[in-house]
Amino acid sequence: MKMQSTELANFYWQDGYGAFSVNPSEVDVVRNYIQNQHQHHNKRSFQDEYRVFLKKYKVDYDERYVWD
Repeated sequence: MKMQSTELANFYWQDGYGAFSVNPSEVDVVRNYIQNQHQHHNKRSFQDEYRVFLKKYKVDYDERYVWD
């Protein structure tokens, strides 16, 4: 059994997971977004933001399988 590193022990939001790549020229933008996402999500829920992301990148999805 692989143990989770103590460094990442509190890094989670939900049971599922996803993987995304980042253009190297946008790393600072993504880092800034992550650092401020609690404040950002006071304006828009994660679910609403994720729907916008999926639509923007034309990803087909079924709401029944996206959320816990």
